[in-house]
Order: sequence, then C-alpha cells, then structure tokens
Amino acid sequence: MTNSRSEFFSYGLIGVVMGITLSLTCFSSFDQVHKMFTFEEWYLIFVFGAAVIFNSIGFFLLARNKKLAKKAFTSGTIPGSVMFGVGWALTGACPSIALVQVGEGQLAALVTILGVLMGVWLFRGFARTAQIDSGVCGEE
Repeated sequence: MTNSRSEFFSYGLIGVVMGITLSLTCFSSFDQVHKMFTFEEWYLIFVFGAAVIFNSIGFFLLARNKKLAKKAFTSGTIPGSVMFGVGWALTGACPSIALVQVGEGQLAALVTILGVLMGVWLFRGFARTAQIDSGVCGEE
C-alpha cells in the first residue's frame, strides 16, 4: 500500500500543528511536565487529553476510507509501556516532545532521542532473546 503525497502532507501538517501546540502550551518544559506528573499543575493533563482527542479525530478522518489492520495486544506491550513511562518521567519528554524541544533549540533533547533509539534497540534485542513478542509490524 502506497501513500499519496497529499496523505504525507496531511500527516506532516498534523505533526506541525501538534508540535506548535505542544510548544505554546509549555508541554516541552521539563518543569511543567514534572508538575503534571506530581499533580501540582492540572492544565497539562487537560492539554494531553485534548491532544489525544484532536489526533484521534484527525487520524480517523485520514483513515476513514482505508482498511487498517488491528494491532494485537502482545506480551511486549506491558514492558514496552513501562519503559516508555519511565523514560518520560526521567526525561520529561516522550519522543514527540523531544522533537519539539530540539525545534525550540533545547539541544539536550538530543540525548533523550538517543535514549529512545537505544531503548528500542535494546528492547528488541531483549525481546528476541527472551522470546517476547515485541509487537513490531512485519516481523515474525
């Protein structure tokens, strides 16, 4: 299945709007994210919820005429989710926020991006060794 240029443009536009929104709402600030996780500030939780809703609607509209494969819950879902959460709590950034931080000139976010890449690489190696389904599409 190939994607058209207009689809790539649509996905890119959603990403740019999301990145600008995350930057303007201070979601790229470690201090603000820390306050969210410690429940000192609630507005970022609402921003997060709004982002999930906005992106869900956007991707629903983009995929409305396509048959998408259902993603199964695998044995790697829980460990991968825990690693993602721990990484987010330690760095104050998920992968998309790290890209926003780099766009803002916060070059320390490059360490976070490197950590994401290393974490994925290590987990995939661990998943093969421990015979855990990593949930990666196209790999059997």
